[in-house]
Amino acid sequence: MADVRDILDMERANTPEVTRESFLVQKRRNFEKAKGVSKRPEGMHREVFALLYNDNKDAPPLLPTDTALGIGAGYKQAKARLGMKKVRKWEWAPFNNPARTDGAVFHHWRRTTDDQKDYPFAKFNKQLQIPSYTMTEYNTHLRTNVQKWNKAQTDHLFDLAKRFDLRFIVMADRWDRAQHGVKSVEDLKERYYEVVGLLAKAKGPNIDKKSFAFDAEHERKRKDQLKKLFERTTQQVEEEQMLLNELKKIEARKKERERKTQDLQKLISQADQQSDAATNVPSARKYEKKLVKKKLHHQPRPSKVDSVVNAIEIGGSGIKFSDLRGSGVSLRSQKMKLPANIGQRKVKALEQAIQEFKVDPSPPPTEEICNAFNELRSDMVLLCELRTALSTCVYELESLKHQYEAACPGKTLNIPPSLIPAEPIKQELIEPSTSSANANT
Repeated sequence: MADVRDILDMERANTPEVTRESFLVQKRRNFEKAKGVSKRPEGMHREVFALLYNDNKDAPPLLPTDTALGIGAGYKQAKARLGMKKVRKWEWAPFNNPARTDGAVFHHWRRTTDDQKDYPFAKFNKQLQIPSYTMTEYNTHLRTNVQKWNKAQTDHLFDLAKRFDLRFIVMADRWDRAQHGVKSVEDLKERYYEVVGLLAKAKGPNIDKKSFAFDAEHERKRKDQLKKLFERTTQQVEEEQMLLNELKKIEARKKERERKTQDLQKLISQADQQSDAATNVPSARKYEKKLVKKKLHHQPRPSKVDSVVNAIEIGGSGIKFSDLRGSGVSLRSQKMKLPANIGQRKVKALEQAIQEFKVDPSPPPTEEICNAFNELRSDMVLLCELRTALSTCVYELESLKHQYEAACPGKTLNIPPSLIPAEPIKQELIEPSTSSANANT
């Protein structure tokens, strides 16, 4: 009631402020009252006891209520009645919105002690810079097929763009179909970005030009595909799921047949070995093994360079990315994911190469960028492997030089400059296993 009197600017009786002493005295009184509270008899349920007594030993209410200790008290009584001072005064003050250009004046409640500040929501008023053109610019650069787009339609399009901040869905809804014909959202986007691109190209080389392009036909096909996808019937979805299940079963049977074929070939080879051992007749397979052993015995020991080069040729010297030809909707960015069979060392070497050449690790996943980014990473992996092979070659040359000098004292083996790299090899891009192996050797 005292707050109502303050709001209505009426006088009220002086009410004492809450102090620490008065609060402690009131708390002590409540504690003394709580000592005399009757206890619930043993064996009586709490709900039944609450119907008979409460903390103040008042009579139970005749009707069920949710205010056990008075109006607005709820289930708990406030320990202290704070806020006994007079409330601050408010006034019905006018204000202007900077986003409005018609000079409209609005009103809201404001404390009298607050300073008059700008409208706080004016910072969210962000407007786009819609380009404009003159009649000369339109006749020189923007004139197109009159049946498709004329100047009146183009002017109406840019007027809607300024009014609705390039919200093309709203612009298509507000398009004057009676005067300018029917235009779809894709038509509006195509014409707008076409005009903006032509104006940016005509401004001159000193203007910061951006490439504006919109493929309306591709957007229409994309929406048609989405519409077909979302309009599938329950029978079509079930049929697709059934086909996918059948495909999984076929692949499982194929793997089972391959496994049985391998087991059968192992059994046949074991039977051939046992029969050859019993008859002591050397088979053609044994002759081939002996010939291979003789060749290996007469050939020199393979060097580390040959092993590294063979590993590069066998490994394909690159990364094979998945094509994502499965059914359903998929993101194009999934094409840029590294395959699961790539080792952690190769992944770390690739990350170091990306940091060295200052390449964005997650570029926008357009189709051209996806293909170029995958080719770039494949070339980076090949670069790392070639650097590993080059470092191995340099190490082999140095090792041969030391062996020659140890075998022939007083002589020095001169390595041709063409076999020595002009620049030092960057060891941080080489796989850790190779560099550590060379260091240990």
